[in-house]
Amino acid sequence: MMRSLRGRLFVGLTAIILLTGAVGGALAYRWAYSEAIETQDSVLIQIGSFAMSASIRQSRPVTGIDAEAEVAVVELGEAPRGSADDQRLWGLKDGLHNDVYHGQPVRVLLRTRPDASRFAVTQRTEIRTEIAGDMAVRTLLPIAALVPCLLLMTAFVIARSFRPMLHLAGDLDASRVDDIGELPVTGAPSELQPFLGSINGLLGRMRVMMDQQRRFIADAAHELRTPVTALSLQAENLASVDMPAETRDRLDALKSGMRRTKHLLEQLLALARQDAAPSPVSARVELDKIAKGIVSDLLPEAAARNIDLGFAVVEAVAVNGDPLSLMSAIRNLVENAIKFTPNGGAVDLGIYREDGMSVIQIEDTGPGIPPQDLARVSEPFFRGGEPSGEGAGLGLSIVKRIVDHATGSVLFENVAGAGRSGLRVTVRLPAADR
Repeated sequence: MMRSLRGRLFVGLTAIILLTGAVGGALAYRWAYSEAIETQDSVLIQIGSFAMSASIRQSRPVTGIDAEAEVAVVELGEAPRGSADDQRLWGLKDGLHNDVYHGQPVRVLLRTRPDASRFAVTQRTEIRTEIAGDMAVRTLLPIAALVPCLLLMTAFVIARSFRPMLHLAGDLDASRVDDIGELPVTGAPSELQPFLGSINGLLGRMRVMMDQQRRFIADAAHELRTPVTALSLQAENLASVDMPAETRDRLDALKSGMRRTKHLLEQLLALARQDAAPSPVSARVELDKIAKGIVSDLLPEAAARNIDLGFAVVEAVAVNGDPLSLMSAIRNLVENAIKFTPNGGAVDLGIYREDGMSVIQIEDTGPGIPPQDLARVSEPFFRGGEPSGEGAGLGLSIVKRIVDHATGSVLFENVAGAGRSGLRVTVRLPAADR
């Protein structure tokens, strides 16, 4: 069963056009054939009228008409004479007849002059049929040429009629994942408006549900942050108390869990803020200065693991955006690179301008990301097929939200080479005017 509406419509209209063309062609052929036969009968009658008054007293072919018509005037005299065919023709009544003359079927017109002499105007039936068929076929040629043109026009009209639907699908495919705004109804074909209304209603319900979910996550994270902070402080206070080694190990595990929970709550709040709406703050942000400050803050952590953290290239570039959000995005990327880089590795940053875009590139010497997970690393809570570390899988998702709100792009790609591996993250943002 054909699933395409365009295919069904085209096949149906094609069948109608072909059937109509076939029926119309058959009727036109019969009409043209009959008209051609009647025209040839008229020619015989006109020649007979001319022969009635002309001084023709011997049989001969008629010239001056179609050379292939093979029309002849046969003088039969005032009484039957000559061959048996002539005598049989003489016995026919005046008018048009179908007969056989000299062994061939003919169309014959008999006439009697005032002096009682008779004559016949003959034409071979085979010639008449051939002439009539040729004329009828010529009548079919416009119809035969019209049918393919109608099929092409049908395909063109169907394609144009479905173009708004294709544009709608293209707009939906091109929209961001988090963009659930209403689809425009103004100017849409009337057949699509109920469909668009239903989609907009569904998107509205999804917006309400997502807003409720975001508020719940933000409220829950906010409410949980205070007791978790209090517990962390109590755990820190216990660190100064003398206790057995086994108890201290359990206290260290508790403190580690508290730090992880606190970090998770902070990321949930950041994600909720980014999902709620882009920051209204927009200022000129010097990316090179922000990156230098972040690298300076994280140098002790990198040095503790003997990781070479620094810049491969740094240029003075700027963008328009929210300074705090952009700082959070760059810090997340650098911290993520340090976390997954083994001891003794390297993390290189590049800040430069390219083709009117400000580029932030961070490359590490860690294990990289499995190819099947590259397309999903920016999804919330996604940690890959083999998660490691204490992360919650929200850092890269927050980065993606911040970059999208800044009308930029972020690309994750593995670095492959001789004896090395790693991950390269490239962020492109519209550069601010110099």
